Amino acid sequence: MELQRPRESLHRLADCVDDRWRVRRWIISVLDEARHADAGDGELLAAEWQAISPKLKRRIIRRAAGVGIALGFGSKFLIGLETFVLVLLAFNGGQLTLRTEASHPSFWEMLVALVIGTAVALLFSLLLLRPQVRWFVDDGTTDRARRRAVARVPMQQVGADLAGWAVSFGVYALIAEVSPLFLATVGGAFAFAAVTSCCLTYLFAEAAARPLTVLALSGASEPSVVHGVRERMVVVWLVSSAVPMAGLITINFGRWMDWLPPGNAELDWSAVFLALISLTSGLTVVMLVGRAIADPLTEMREVVESASEGDFGRRVAVYDVSELGVLQSGLNNMLDGLAERERIRALFSKHVGDRVAELAISQGGEMVGTNADVGVIFVDLTGSTTFAAQRDPRETAVVLNVFFSVVAEVVERHDGLINKFEGDAALIVFGAPATLADPAGAALCAARELGEALSEKVPLEWGMGVGYGRVFAGNIGAASRYEYTVIGDPVNESARLSDWAKDCGSPVCASGDAVAAADPEEAQLWSSTGSVQLRGRTATTEVFVPSTLAARTEPPTLGSVLAELVKLPARRARREQERR
Repeated sequence: MELQRPRESLHRLADCVDDRWRVRRWIISVLDEARHADAGDGELLAAEWQAISPKLKRRIIRRAAGVGIALGFGSKFLIGLETFVLVLLAFNGGQLTLRTEASHPSFWEMLVALVIGTAVALLFSLLLLRPQVRWFVDDGTTDRARRRAVARVPMQQVGADLAGWAVSFGVYALIAEVSPLFLATVGGAFAFAAVTSCCLTYLFAEAAARPLTVLALSGASEPSVVHGVRERMVVVWLVSSAVPMAGLITINFGRWMDWLPPGNAELDWSAVFLALISLTSGLTVVMLVGRAIADPLTEMREVVESASEGDFGRRVAVYDVSELGVLQSGLNNMLDGLAERERIRALFSKHVGDRVAELAISQGGEMVGTNADVGVIFVDLTGSTTFAAQRDPRETAVVLNVFFSVVAEVVERHDGLINKFEGDAALIVFGAPATLADPAGAALCAARELGEALSEKVPLEWGMGVGYGRVFAGNIGAASRYEYTVIGDPVNESARLSDWAKDCGSPVCASGDAVAAADPEEAQLWSSTGSVQLRGRTATTEVFVPSTLAARTEPPTLGSVLAELVKLPARRARREQERR
């Protein structure tokens, strides 16, 4: 694929020149030949333009240039024709007739002047645009000088257009045998026509140069304002109000000074013609300026909506050198910051758990905590030190990864918190920081499932203890470095039960307090083995074991562990999909 977001995205490029000239159909045909896939709306990003092959870029440029030439000839011819008719109406006293005196020019003289001037304007336009097109097709590297050169493209096209009108008037003055007064009138009319034409040329050039601008601004940290929104509004005023009103004032002033014949018709068609020109040209320029403002705002709105739904991967193309371009760049920078923050938050959650991360964010990092009734699981591998000494370190890492992955998968299903991974042991809490209706029952149920899973997937023996009671749950440490943890007798009791489970018949042992506090439906799945005095404790502890896991089974082989590890990425991806 040469393009990441082609067909619908390049509709914007077609719109930039003008839908009426059917550029859209031409560019779509190019994309159909290249067999690109469909993609989303919006202007193409710099990376996507860079992904297009030079061959395809040349084809797009050639066809766009053909449309631009046709558009230039057509628009200048129409504006010139309007100017010619307006001058004749002014010299005919506002009568709707094109019959003139012998001293007045013929249409063919005006046509020759317009054709020559338009050809000169298009030649200058192509010569000025050629270096930027070459850079766009073959190079694409950006620097400050290139950004300035691309930003000057619309004004360069305006200069070429202005030169064309000057040449048109010069040619007309040479070939037309008219009075000096008529020539001066034509010169004034050409000046008004040049203003209108240059304004339209500026808007067309700014829109057509969007791909160049996108690529040029890709290396800029923040684009500067070259042509602001205010200047665009001035263009609207010039075309829709200033030029027609100035034309009316000039005609009436000429009649007052007896330079022009007085109006001798019931309806002054010169005024009507000026009004029609004002309406049509004003509508055109308003549509162009409206599109220049609405397009970036629409794209930014769509990207903001995607970000509000959690998609921080979309960006807007920066193609505007007005205040809107600064806003486009600022939005992309903001989205980069949000994406980075989300990535850090995800990494933080992986280190401390989702609930602890949310608690830390909500509390603003203060060292706070509270007493809570929680269920606690402590699970510890047996013989891991000997295993590590006799095996390749990578094999040890494989076993530990499988062990912790199994623990994480089971704990997540029961809304628990893995408070610590320490060496070959894990401390798991149920009921803090998020409260649970039955923390003891959740811990016991998770312990049973975890026992079955570890017996099937971990090639080492292990012991697991389950405790229940009141603990302090909160941030422990210094003001500059602390962690969320739980402190209390149930934690110590579960660790001692884990040691006891390594030597008794069942690998999973729970305290009587945990079973007594659990839901009766869960409690009946556990059987008492009597009371024992655990190491480091003065009081005896009644020990319960799960009825379904009373006997220790033979651990799996390392080969089965490796096979289980291969399945982990798919299992994690499935869990992520279920969350969404």
